[in-house]
Amino acid sequence: MEKDPEVNVLGDALQSCSTEPLTGFFRDGHCNTCAADAGSHTVCAVMTAEFLAFSKYVGNDLSTPRPEFMFDGLKPGDSWCLCASRFLQAHDDGCAPKVNLAATHARALEIVPLEVLRQHAG
Repeated sequence: MEKDPEVNVLGDALQSCSTEPLTGFFRDGHCNTCAADAGSHTVCAVMTAEFLAFSKYVGNDLSTPRPEFMFDGLKPGDSWCLCASRFLQAHDDGCAPKVNLAATHARALEIVPLEVLRQHAG
């Protein structure tokens, strides 16, 4: 799988989102993406209790540890490469997490307008 160019939504070099916990479609700490990333895991989001509860409610439990996938579960304050469509859904429902624009991949803009991302920049 060849990665898309590592460019953020600001047109600069893509910064790291998180290595603790290790995130990203490629589990390289960056919100890199490629054609195989159907979920577009491109938004570097900083978790909040409200967002984690919302995500669990809509069927994507990010807070429960899943040792079989070497996943410890996320807690408020953790950064994570979130699916762009899930971020937009959370925005539309009023509970979007903060966003690290420098670590959010430019491909997120195919789903989430830059103005929306900027509203949640942290």
